[in-house]
Amino acid sequence: MTTRVAYVSQLRDLRDDVVSMASMVDKAIARSTDALQRQNVALAREVMTNDQQINEHRWRTEEKALLLIATQAPMARDLRVIAGVISIATDLERMADHAAGNAKIVVQTADEPLLKPLVDLPRMSELGRAMLSDSITAFIDNDVERAREVARRDDDVDAVYDQVYRELLTYMLADPSTINRATHLLWAAHNLERVADRVTNICERVIFAATGDMEELIVSPY
Repeated sequence: MTTRVAYVSQLRDLRDDVVSMASMVDKAIARSTDALQRQNVALAREVMTNDQQINEHRWRTEEKALLLIATQAPMARDLRVIAGVISIATDLERMADHAAGNAKIVVQTADEPLLKPLVDLPRMSELGRAMLSDSITAFIDNDVERAREVARRDDDVDAVYDQVYRELLTYMLADPSTINRATHLLWAAHNLERVADRVTNICERVIFAATGDMEELIVSPY
């Protein structure tokens, strides 16, 4: 294998690592939300345990990216792509932390009934996961317009979060005995809102890798 062919293969492997890690994170978000809906402690603990695998995947990806920079001295767009991989891996790992955080909430509140059937939190999860999937597609395809479109959908997640916040505040004001349960659900909603913010960071990296321009797409109020 020639040096150039090996280099192209290594770049492709980095992209594949991002796709693989994104799939792990998507599963973590989905399973933590399911655990929250069903108060499934066993599933929540599984999400928390698997978080370490995602952490390790991030470090391996970063090490490969840094080695590629050190040994191949990439220039221009290739260098931006590799830098983007490092940044995206970090955001993906943080998304997994948010999922693990919601799993911890399940464990912490296992002895209490849910305040209400969960509808809006699963909706936030679905929106965030769809954004994540589309942002990774934009990264692989170098699709700047798709990245911008995905980032705009952060507003939809924020709108649902606002609704959740208002509803839970109403519960707490009407009945102080609900404060603990409502607060934990509010933390869970915040974690899901942060997932969408992390996706927006990925979209910014897509644009930077493709164009060399750093754009701040959306400034979240939270």
